[in-house]
Amino acid sequence: MSKGQKCLVVAGGGAAGFFCAVNAARMSPALKVILLEKTGKLLSKVRVSGGGRCNVTHNAPDIAYMASRYPRGQHFVKKAFSRFFVPDTIEWYAQRGVKLKAEADGRMFPVTDSSETIINCLLREADQQRISIRTNTELKAVKRVEDGWRLTLSDGELKADYLCIAAGGYAQAEKFNWLKETGHKIAPPAPSLFTFNMPGNPVTQLMGVATTAHIRIAGTKLNEQGPLLITHWGMSGPAILRLSAWGARELQQLNYTFTAIVNWAPEYNENTLREAWTGLRVELGRQKIHNKNPFGLPQRLWQFLLLQAGIGEDLRWADVPAKEQNKLIKLLTGMEFPVKGKTTFKEEFVTCGGVELKEIDPATMESKLLLDLYFAGEVMDVDGITGGFNFQHAWTSGYLAAAAIAAKAAV
Repeated sequence: MSKGQKCLVVAGGGAAGFFCAVNAARMSPALKVILLEKTGKLLSKVRVSGGGRCNVTHNAPDIAYMASRYPRGQHFVKKAFSRFFVPDTIEWYAQRGVKLKAEADGRMFPVTDSSETIINCLLREADQQRISIRTNTELKAVKRVEDGWRLTLSDGELKADYLCIAAGGYAQAEKFNWLKETGHKIAPPAPSLFTFNMPGNPVTQLMGVATTAHIRIAGTKLNEQGPLLITHWGMSGPAILRLSAWGARELQQLNYTFTAIVNWAPEYNENTLREAWTGLRVELGRQKIHNKNPFGLPQRLWQFLLLQAGIGEDLRWADVPAKEQNKLIKLLTGMEFPVKGKTTFKEEFVTCGGVELKEIDPATMESKLLLDLYFAGEVMDVDGITGGFNFQHAWTSGYLAAAAIAAKAAV
């Protein structure tokens, strides 16, 4: 580093860290930028996101809609998105030859359907901007000194004028201890985006079956409707993952032991289905109930529900006894599943918790407590539901931190 040259150190080689580093270097060519990654892998969440396709962002109609998809940090991201939003992300990648496409549910992916497209783009940009990348190098402690920052690393020390912490989320509160030296308060972490374990439940015999359902958690206000996937350990799919995000803290307090109530026919509730049943019996009366499913359910699921209700294979719709009919209506509109434990959703582990947002400027991502200290990504107490929302927060926060640092470096 030449004498008088300013230096930015970015801690974290994920999406937010890379986006801060490459944009700061591009906006301030004289700035020396060093990127630290404690593991040997760069952009690891980018690689596994969206089943290896990388769910880059979400095709949101406006900022208010987008912000409403963050269980924690809604007001914060709303302010940040007014400065760098989805169209800016799309344009940024387009300028570098990466075109994104929107799917029916709003998720956006590279047209190549490969996360390597995004990774290669960011690595290429880092190379062009001459970012110094140091893997297997962990930031262990930070100290504010008169002329910047003294950083203690796993392999020595480093001096920096500006520091951006983009180290991701931590599952345990004690892992934030090194950050407390900055004086920042840490909202306790809790897992988000996890699936529900139902050990020994017969529904797991239907693993691989997917349908649309409404799910609520007994004794809470938590409820979601959308795609649900039955797995060999319990239930997953977008509706379950969204529930886990909105209920991250509440379900943690319940020690992940609760009852999920599933409505397999969400266009009905128990009363309206009971009212409609007479018409169904008349319309379908001569047909065997096992063969005729008027709710659009996967056949394996329909037959499972009939067996749970005690309805034999040869019964016609018109001949189902009242007792079994009532049981089937209850199972269709409110089947109870005891949940005992959770499973991380693939490798896309997300936590809520982190640096408290009231101590960060949403326009610049700079600390309100210490000058020249910035944050980006999941290390802050911001998390979104599944669907590209967490990555958009990473791009936005990384970009805004970069812009603020570049502006300071230019003075």
